[in-house]
Amino acid sequence: MTKATKTKFVREYPINASAKLLYPYLSTPGGLSQWFCDDVTIDADKIYNFLWDGRNHFAELTGHRTNRSIRFLFLGENKAHLSDASYIDFSIESSDLTQEQYLKVMDYTSEEDIEELEELWENLMQNLREIVGG
Repeated sequence: MTKATKTKFVREYPINASAKLLYPYLSTPGGLSQWFCDDVTIDADKIYNFLWDGRNHFAELTGHRTNRSIRFLFLGENKAHLSDASYIDFSIESSDLTQEQYLKVMDYTSEEDIEELEELWENLMQNLREIVGG
């Protein structure tokens, strides 16, 4: 059995919105379902269920700093921890020099096509910018 290779996709996207405005769109089911996926629910065990194209993707919130960053670690289909699990990490950063806000995305994924990832995240960021007005 060959081990699937993972891609660590990291990009910074300029976004014209305060961290306080942006954070709920990165951390709450209601916010995430507006731009990131079709729907998000959280069960009693605090396991997030991201719904894309009718398929469930379970994740655990493994790190967060209010108005700064959040990380979701994806779990197996039976909500079990995986040895080389995919994750998505969002961090809100600002340039002291220009006062511009950036959303830094780190997507550790089994998707190997960088162009496809570029396109996916560009579209997602476009959705987010339209919602937050940035």
